[in-house]
Amino acid sequence: MKRCDWCVGDELYEKYHDEEWGKVVYDDKILFEFLVLESAQAGLNWLTILKKRENYRKAYDDFDYNIVAEYGEGKFEELMGNKGIVRNKLKIRASINNAIKFMEIQGEWGSFYDYLWSFTDGNQIVNRVKNIKEVPAKTDLSDIISKDMKKRGFKFIGTTIIYAYLQAVGVVDDHVDGCFSKKS
Repeated sequence: MKRCDWCVGDELYEKYHDEEWGKVVYDDKILFEFLVLESAQAGLNWLTILKKRENYRKAYDDFDYNIVAEYGEGKFEELMGNKGIVRNKLKIRASINNAIKFMEIQGEWGSFYDYLWSFTDGNQIVNRVKNIKEVPAKTDLSDIISKDMKKRGFKFIGTTIIYAYLQAVGVVDDHVDGCFSKKS
């Protein structure tokens, strides 16, 4: 069974690749989870974040954005002291801010899913790539979405983070040609 090369050799990476990466996420709670995780990943290896994912779930009340949006200074300090997550004050503050902005988009669009997929008219982008080196770090689409989210007050969501996010939640399928997970 052929997989994308980037995940081969690590059981956790392979499981993530096989079961999640590039698969369409419909659930806003999971969309929020990936937004927090992708922002936390900036400057780090994705495997580092995957290894901390369960710690994030516990620390962030199972990514309930309604609860995260209400985090005060006490919870911020608790997160800063949590060795199980990335303790970067800008990333943590951004996650709280972004929960608020996430819900504002839900109020405007009905769901974050509807907002996100409006940029592609509801169509998944399936790229044809022979190897991972052909996959860009950002695209015009990630530029547009990042710019719109920043305009709406989101933090720590540059175009590279947004492109990784789009891949993670299935808006973009960048599985290499021949990978068993590639959408036909």
